[in-house]
Amino acid sequence: MISQMLLDARRYEEDAGNRIAEMDRPGFHLSPRTGWMNDPNGFCIYKGRYHLFYQYYPYASRWDSMHWGHAVSDDLIHWEYLPAALAPDRYYDQDGAFSGSAITLPDGRMMLMYTGVRLDKSVNPHREIQKQCVAVGDGIDFEKYEGNPVLDENALPAGGSPNDFRDPKMILLKDGTYACVVADRSQDTSGQILLYTSRDGFSWKYEKVLARCNNRFGKMWECPDFFPLDGKQVLLVSPQDMLPAGLEYHGGNNTLCLIGSYDDSTFDFREEHDQSIDYGIDFYAPQTVLSPDGRRIMIGWMQNWDACAIRGPEAPWAGQMSLPRELWIQDGRLYQRPIREFDALRRNKVEYKNVEVGKEKLYLDGISGRMVDMEIRVRPKNPEVSYSKFVVRFAEEGETCTSIRFRPHESTLKIDRKFSGSRRAILHQRRCLVENAADDLKIRVILDRYSCEIFIDGGRKVMSSALYTDQNAKKISFRADGDVVMDVVKYEIVV
Repeated sequence: MISQMLLDARRYEEDAGNRIAEMDRPGFHLSPRTGWMNDPNGFCIYKGRYHLFYQYYPYASRWDSMHWGHAVSDDLIHWEYLPAALAPDRYYDQDGAFSGSAITLPDGRMMLMYTGVRLDKSVNPHREIQKQCVAVGDGIDFEKYEGNPVLDENALPAGGSPNDFRDPKMILLKDGTYACVVADRSQDTSGQILLYTSRDGFSWKYEKVLARCNNRFGKMWECPDFFPLDGKQVLLVSPQDMLPAGLEYHGGNNTLCLIGSYDDSTFDFREEHDQSIDYGIDFYAPQTVLSPDGRRIMIGWMQNWDACAIRGPEAPWAGQMSLPRELWIQDGRLYQRPIREFDALRRNKVEYKNVEVGKEKLYLDGISGRMVDMEIRVRPKNPEVSYSKFVVRFAEEGETCTSIRFRPHESTLKIDRKFSGSRRAILHQRRCLVENAADDLKIRVILDRYSCEIFIDGGRKVMSSALYTDQNAKKISFRADGDVVMDVVKYEIVV
């Protein structure tokens, strides 16, 4: 039975969404049908199509009472909106249907598992009670389980927090049963990831603490994902309240990848390597799916909680997803690249080789645009003489631009959007370490109307950023302090 609250949301989103012009949305990144979007949810394949749900408030471009938006795709590039899937319309989720995941049951139905939130106003008007709930349906309409919640404070280990107990990610096991990783906060006030198992998806058993923050990486860990990859086991989490650590982890809200080994008979995960997932300004709460051909594909919310004000309240939508990325492990660390389906959108190749770049700003015929895939390779003109800085400016018009700066003597790459047209004094710069690139820097820059994603050294690192520059700003320029030689290949992206 569809509630009146969900029906109202569906009617509103259809009307409001139809009033947003195609040119006022990203060209190939998923944005909300209308209103607000944050974490990806329920990323799955159902009846041969990719489904992606998302945290959603349709009525304004700000976070509020969380619904689940819904979109579907055949190629993870072209998206079709479906009606909103969940609304906070039950006692146990009346203050929000928070993040979660999706699986296909043996009888062919889709199951959603999400965090139901209720404010315990008798104690504190802002204190949340968080419980895990399920809903089952046909991929469009879902009925919430009469036995909800399926996991509550009684399923927590000693010292676990019912106030920070959220974001269940279900996993289909080899024997046809299920596991689920859920974020929680431990007695030391930092995050932990709990593991549960189930034979049917409705009745769950607590197994153990899979991983602990121990105050190493921020405080609360959100949005876990847990999967095998290239002979290793990977745990993705999004830590809150991190302190910066060199250029590997920035302060505030972050993303963390733990790579290690896993014994599925004892549920024992042993960490071997840690790294950031994205080194840019805007990336959070990633979730993955296994494609039919065996690729592990990740998508994340391309926004930062500390920089949400970059999009004004008058905007018809706020928030977008990253380009879906293929993941693999190389040299013990996580690598990423745009999904191969994206390459089919590239048109009108323009290529330059051995172009000399110096202090004068350089524009090249055919190198411009706001929906662009551009591969750049930079090296010193004289191998015996280094240069001090190389700069790419894009979405440029007059003084307006976003820039990428590489300083070989520091081995740092910086993205800077402070002149991108934002009228908010928020986070606009971030740097990452780029090893062994002083003599040969290789980056791939993907621009959409409202974002850029930079893939560095073949996917070893990625930097993502939202930007809301006027769409008429399309120039791209190059400059260097010192003499460099550059190769550049640019494609228009046509959807």
